[in-house]
Amino acid sequence: MTTYTCTPGHDRTAALAAAAAALAAGQLVVTPTDTVYGVACDAFSPAAVAALLAAKHRGPDMPVPVLVGSWQAAEDIAGELPTVALALMKAYWPGGLSVVVPQAQSVEWDLGETTQSVMLRMPLNAVAVDLLRRTGPLGVSSANITGHPPATAIEQAEEQLGESVAIYLDGGPADIGTASTIVDVTCDPPRIIREGAITADDIARVVGVPTTVLLRPAM
Repeated sequence: MTTYTCTPGHDRTAALAAAAAALAAGQLVVTPTDTVYGVACDAFSPAAVAALLAAKHRGPDMPVPVLVGSWQAAEDIAGELPTVALALMKAYWPGGLSVVVPQAQSVEWDLGETTQSVMLRMPLNAVAVDLLRRTGPLGVSSANITGHPPATAIEQAEEQLGESVAIYLDGGPADIGTASTIVDVTCDPPRIIREGAITADDIARVVGVPTTVLLRPAM
């Protein structure tokens, strides 16, 4: 494994090139995001997705989310985005919001047991966005073993994931340090799966649904 320093003031050209090459070869890369560090893979490679799940010690019942670097990428993946999804994205992208949306039928990948939906997020982090611009959408999950605390610094990611990751991009401490809030808009009304960087009350104000309804248990 190789760690590159990508903090402000450092030229990250070589780091991003190495990371993009590793991802294209089916290897894993740890990247900073605005919320916590993420472990990334080629979302369109079943073997790479399987490697990510294995590194985190989890199965396909917990599908891999996808990070995008542009609105166009989100639209290509989701097809026609629901109105409520667009409202949330306009309010909180780029940032700490993950949205579960219907997946376009033209997209072919295996992120796990997704039931034709996908969790999308656009991060507010220069290193992550630069990487996404080189690679396109990536499968990205928090850089930790499932059940362990998420990594908010590169050392925590290295300690948990070790040699299972080819490239580590060190962007310094995570800006937010809390995982993203996840909102499922494939159901009506929407439902908050996880409250994180954005509060349930903030989500409720955008979608016009009471907080108690958004926080209802899964059926």
